[in-house]
Amino acid sequence: MRPNSALAKWKAGEQTIGAWLSLANTHSAELLAHAGFDWICVDLQHGLIDYGDLRHMLPAISTTATTPLVRVAGNDPKDIMKVLDAGAMGVIVPLVNNRAEAAQAVAACRYPPDGFRSFGPIRGALYGGRGYAAEANDQIACIVMIETREGIANLEEIVTTPGLGGVYIGPSDLAFALGLPPVGDTEEPLHLETVARILATCKRHRVPAGIHTSSLAWAQRRLAAGFEFVTLGSDAGFMMSAAARELAAARGAAEQQRERTGY
Repeated sequence: MRPNSALAKWKAGEQTIGAWLSLANTHSAELLAHAGFDWICVDLQHGLIDYGDLRHMLPAISTTATTPLVRVAGNDPKDIMKVLDAGAMGVIVPLVNNRAEAAQAVAACRYPPDGFRSFGPIRGALYGGRGYAAEANDQIACIVMIETREGIANLEEIVTTPGLGGVYIGPSDLAFALGLPPVGDTEEPLHLETVARILATCKRHRVPAGIHTSSLAWAQRRLAAGFEFVTLGSDAGFMMSAAARELAAARGAAEQQRERTGY
């Protein structure tokens, strides 16, 4: 089977840089994949993307060596199985609160006897290649998000869930959980301490840790802190940032301030 190169790097302690897709556009997905990111995540939780779009975007990413991941809308086994059957090499599961929820997500990514994933990888096996049925359990990455008050309280039990491929921090929702404004790239001491605690727990149990960032400076900072995978930015974010910056420069004016959208 095709190896999950991103997962292999994380397990080896290597750091990777990824991008986020929130726009339902096959060509922009292919463009970012060709930019050379280690992995790209298609967002079905908050992005403007549905399963019909995903069916076209995953093949576009697959024209490169970039590992395709999908953030599902929730911890629903049928949705997890469906995106894996479409060819995702891993899922990011949001709002995981405890070990039982983490274990459910892992089981949905694993064929029996390791889990309860139903067999029918109609495109997953085509992309994954010969040996998919026998090897997918070891190559599919199940990544859970710790970003809620309950998830923070149950940090240790979530991180030690058997079969977990990684933990991903959604810093804006984490801020909400801490009673703070939804700003991810923040110097707020409580937020920084909580992120550091999640990272340290992952390091202690040798579980790859990732985090969302919205700027080059914060991506570099999170990598320096030791995260195995960071999101440099999103399709929408890259487009708006470049357009607003260059438009302001062309006008000789200050860049227009925009409401934060999470991307």
